[in-house]
Amino acid sequence: MRKTAIVTDSNSGITQRRGRELGIYVLPMPFFIDGELFLEDISLTQEQFYERLGADSEISTSQPSPGDVMELWEKLLREYDEIVHIPMSSGLSSSCETALAIAAEYDGRIQVVNNQRISVTQEQSVYDALALRDRGMSAREIREALEREKFQSSIYITVDTLKYLKKGGRITPAAAAVGTVLNLKPVLQIQGEKLDAFAKVRGWKAAKKAMLNAVERDLAERFADVKDDMILGMAYTCSREEAQTWKKEIRERFPGYEMLEGPLSLSVACHIGPGAMAVTCMKKI
Repeated sequence: MRKTAIVTDSNSGITQRRGRELGIYVLPMPFFIDGELFLEDISLTQEQFYERLGADSEISTSQPSPGDVMELWEKLLREYDEIVHIPMSSGLSSSCETALAIAAEYDGRIQVVNNQRISVTQEQSVYDALALRDRGMSAREIREALEREKFQSSIYITVDTLKYLKKGGRITPAAAAVGTVLNLKPVLQIQGEKLDAFAKVRGWKAAKKAMLNAVERDLAERFADVKDDMILGMAYTCSREEAQTWKKEIRERFPGYEMLEGPLSLSVACHIGPGAMAVTCMKKI
């Protein structure tokens, strides 16, 4: 029986420690902070990241270098017959495109999954890949199964401050100033490839309600045919206490659903800042 390794990156929210527990391999995402290179969960903790973010350090995201990707793959191929590689969404980073280009040199032994996921939705893809592997599927069959479900997920996010959306050029300085004065909270969405605007409301209470209403609508309409296979997720850049309150609100609105939870990917946090909350729904294979 073939041996298949599962690889993802730290945008999935899966830590190095959790990866070892699961028997999978997690590529750390690189960040440049004031010109210095850091690797997520290796030389950069969540706490250190937000400390530097709050200090207005110059932070930019990057992708694992081709050399680092190949080094991990070569090491694994000495032990495994094939690899399923699950990077973050190709619409949010070029790391997927890079992995696809490199994988072309491995005669099909590396299957790169381009299924438009990030954070807890990407984490669920890893769990799906493990389950499919345990059923005896090949790396190619796992990739095909995950990509068939690529649009069977939604993510909704609201932010605490407009500062980082302004800094990243997603809103103008004038819009940020007006929004701050009026306590406007943008609700953003990730459905497929891009982070887009979804709604603009006043205050946290309205923002949370807009996100929960959006998930309810998705479950009732967009995912009606697969509603019984859907699970929920929640992610955050806020405090753990605030996150637990948010989790309780989601559970009260959607009782009975399985739920994944975890800190939001630092690659996304870079652009939305601390204090953000997200809710997701996704199909579990």
